[in-house]
Amino acid sequence: MRRSLIAAILLTGLGLFVPDFMRGGAAEAQEAIELRIATLAPQGSAWMRVFNAWNRSLQEATGNTVRLRFYPGGAQGDERDYVRKMRAGQLDGAIVTSTGLGLVVRPVLVLGTPGLFSSYAQIDRARNALASTFEQQFTSNGYKLLGWGDAGRARIFSQERVERPQDLRSRRPWAWRDDPLFGEFLQVVGANAVLLGLPEVYPALQTRMVDTVPGSALATVSLQWHTRLEYMIKQSDGFVIGASLLTNDAFNRLNADQKRALTETGTQAHATLQRLIRRDDETAYQDLITRHGLTEVDVSAHQAEWRRAGEQTRDRLAGRVFPRELLQQVMAARGN
Repeated sequence: MRRSLIAAILLTGLGLFVPDFMRGGAAEAQEAIELRIATLAPQGSAWMRVFNAWNRSLQEATGNTVRLRFYPGGAQGDERDYVRKMRAGQLDGAIVTSTGLGLVVRPVLVLGTPGLFSSYAQIDRARNALASTFEQQFTSNGYKLLGWGDAGRARIFSQERVERPQDLRSRRPWAWRDDPLFGEFLQVVGANAVLLGLPEVYPALQTRMVDTVPGSALATVSLQWHTRLEYMIKQSDGFVIGASLLTNDAFNRLNADQKRALTETGTQAHATLQRLIRRDDETAYQDLITRHGLTEVDVSAHQAEWRRAGEQTRDRLAGRVFPRELLQQVMAARGN
């Protein structure tokens, strides 16, 4: 067991390990349970390296009685499709961004509103303070929250220079069809969104159906969008949040030891993912400048305009997408 796990860690370079309580114990002989999990993360990406290592750790911890089968790269459709398939029992889980999370627990979208967080420390404090609240909301709606898996700092990337919010009015900005956050921001600044699913974005960039996209540097590189972009805003107005979900039905198929193994290895995997994504997103941002030739746009001279647009967006979403009280709790918990 130890040799096989060490081999898995060396292959991935990740520090995942088997929980001590499962070492040395023989699992009861039973047919292996396969948990089917979909994600938009491309094969070979940082996300998939972590998740594949998680699967190996889980199999080791359960004596090969539980395994994770991932469908990467949008093989199961868009995030709306994942939620529909989980509800129909065709998928057991999904790794989703705020778009998918919002289709399951709409108030969690508060964490992705523009201008709310300026540092990782802030979003960590807010999520830790409200962890039990969010976990209970997912449980009540039929899902087990296995861990947070963010995608980096949120920025705006474009084919034409964008310096001020009003510049978006003359652009063709993409907004995810099921994401109310950026779409609302565009309405606030008077811009018209081009509503598409995520798999449609790259072809739309090729044809210039869209010329502006929100996202993180790491996601932009992973999805190859950067090959069709010229500019990116230096300042970040928040984070691209994400998480791993499992249906309650799938979770309850496991016995007590299997649940504990899945939970503990999942916690370790997502902690590793957090460190890796935060590091790699910064590296990707620098690479976009030095290796890929994107032009960094410093919007500090217009920061007050961006901040005001973010505040107006949050105010319009509060009471409609998430409770105003929840927004106030998040703002109080984030600190400075």
